[in-house]
Amino acid sequence: MLELMELLRADPEDQGLRTAALLRRSHPFDKELQIAGLVHRLGRLLRLSDESVTVGVAAESIRPLLGERVARLVRLQSPRHRPAGEHGGHRDSVDAEAVATLCQARDSAAAAGLDAGVLEDWQPLLELVAAGSCRVAPSGKALDPLGAPRGSRRG
Repeated sequence: MLELMELLRADPEDQGLRTAALLRRSHPFDKELQIAGLVHRLGRLLRLSDESVTVGVAAESIRPLLGERVARLVRLQSPRHRPAGEHGGHRDSVDAEAVATLCQARDSAAAAGLDAGVLEDWQPLLELVAAGSCRVAPSGKALDPLGAPRGSRRG
């Protein structure tokens, strides 16, 4: 976890942090989606030259730590790794809405000048996701061991 935090600190634009903050606001119960937003730039931070390899390597490098869904979202948010049409396999199509949401937040974060807080605020959530404590339930809502984000309402 410490190595991941150090790598995330190397993002000079804090785009992952801003993406995660936008996802926290729009999807407060989907912790895995928020973490995918936080780590989606790992390939660039690893400074690998070929972007198609970069995203795949980044996704595979986080799979053991952050789980299958976070790795899949990171991989699929790259246009080169998205399945053509709707035939990307059952798991890919299940997360199609989450991938679209991640891409929208990623693009918005690139243009936004929002204050996303500090990376250290995300470490407890990273640790919970790594421990498997925030898996998405069939209802589409994740277990929320940290409670609702400040300013949100439980529905």
